[in-house]
Amino acid sequence: MHKSNKPIAGYHLLMILSAVDGEFAPEEGVKIKEYLAEEFPFRINLDNELEVISQLKPEDWKDHFEFHARCFYDDSTEKERENFVKFAKSLIKADNVVHEDEHRFYKLLKNLWNI
Repeated sequence: MHKSNKPIAGYHLLMILSAVDGEFAPEEGVKIKEYLAEEFPFRINLDNELEVISQLKPEDWKDHFEFHARCFYDDSTEKERENFVKFAKSLIKADNVVHEDEHRFYKLLKNLWNI
């Protein structure tokens, strides 16, 4: 796997956070679109990224998540990471149910970034 830039890494992190509970709620899709609109003010094709994510098996999610968390960390400021964590929290709460696995990955992100 090759290093991703910050916006792409963030997309991977959010997509995994939204998938770990086994359900991709419409409210989560709205939050991810919000992230994309902010990070990619121009149209970008994320088909390749989505294909990579969709081919992951649940047992691969943690390693993939940690890899992209490191990529995001390398290209971001402390403030950007703090803002991303807040946004990630709003994502896992978007459907009004925080699944144990969503919380586990959210805590993992905070620990990886020392937040």
